[in-house]
Amino acid sequence: MLIAAFPAGPWGTNCYVAATGPGSECVVIDPGKDAAGGVADVVREHRLKPVAVLLTHGHIDHMWSVTPVAGAYDATAWIHPGDRHLLTDPMAGISRESAGMLLGGDYEFTEPDSVAELADGATLELAGLSFLVDHTPGHTEGSVTFRTPWTAPAGQGPDISEVMFSGDLLFAGSIGRTDLPGGDHDTMLRSLAAKVLPLADDVVVLPGHGEQTSIGRERATNPFLLDLIDPRESGDSTTRATRGL
Repeated sequence: MLIAAFPAGPWGTNCYVAATGPGSECVVIDPGKDAAGGVADVVREHRLKPVAVLLTHGHIDHMWSVTPVAGAYDATAWIHPGDRHLLTDPMAGISRESAGMLLGGDYEFTEPDSVAELADGATLELAGLSFLVDHTPGHTEGSVTFRTPWTAPAGQGPDISEVMFSGDLLFAGSIGRTDLPGGDHDTMLRSLAAKVLPLADDVVVLPGHGEQTSIGRERATNPFLLDLIDPRESGDSTTRATRGL
């Protein structure tokens, strides 16, 4: 299995390209601002053909380049219906700080020609890969994660059962912010409890920002997850630093 990643744009959003291997079809996940060139570089280097663009949520730092990337490769864009309106009106979910970064620009956002909607529990069979969709609202109403089984050559690399593209649900040591339109902290905690804590420790987490981590590491060290495991832990999780656009 091949997963290439690079941070894109002023928000440093991780864009991922996943494929069974070089010379095959691939899936692009969260192409943010200035991601189109990086996607083209990965595609050219590994001789790939994008067939789908998956969006973990509709915030502008994750979907800025969805239409040009999908259009360039005649690919279908997948997004949860709770966030689909952000494809054409991304300012509806943006922070004041992020809006300030865009002042003076003349931007127009349109849906890709082909858009499909995601559903909780659905399995997508794309580019020879299988992606399980988990609806994880809290950061936005339509936030999702994608999990795919990890396959590596025998004897190479650590034992990993799955890879999870977590978007802005879960980061190394933190979780996504919930103070933007469509965000809700209690809903975020319910998503973490229902969709993250039951996962195996060996699941690798590829987040929307920052370094990769694992479920085991976050279960043992992430203060938000520790509060869910043992509510007697001290501290108010709403006062801790959260991340995202």
